[in-house]
Amino acid sequence: MARNILGNDLETCCMDPVTGYYRNGKCDTGGQDRGLHTVCVQMTDAFLAFAKNQGNDLITPMPQHGFPGLKDGDHWCVCVGTVMDAMEENVRPKIKLEATHASVLEFISLEDLQACAVED
Repeated sequence: MARNILGNDLETCCMDPVTGYYRNGKCDTGGQDRGLHTVCVQMTDAFLAFAKNQGNDLITPMPQHGFPGLKDGDHWCVCVGTVMDAMEENVRPKIKLEATHASVLEFISLEDLQACAVED
């Protein structure tokens, strides 16, 4: 069982739409997940715009891949690099700590993650 950044079992990030590298609703990871889709982010218009400007369009639906497109309030497993870039640019992501994979602590401090915590 994967662990979250708080040391507990990794909780589900979102099932509607179904997120996660493995499309199981969790921000779990493995050897094939080169992007490390490990941070559960509650979308905001600012974060969606930032990601799109970085080349990661999470807004536009892609039905051929079963992706409905995201909107403000949706949750999604985001690559740790995108989250780090957003934090550096002061686009503060809303992070669901219980659904964020423990491996994220290799890149972002617990304190910085807690400063972005959102209650679900």
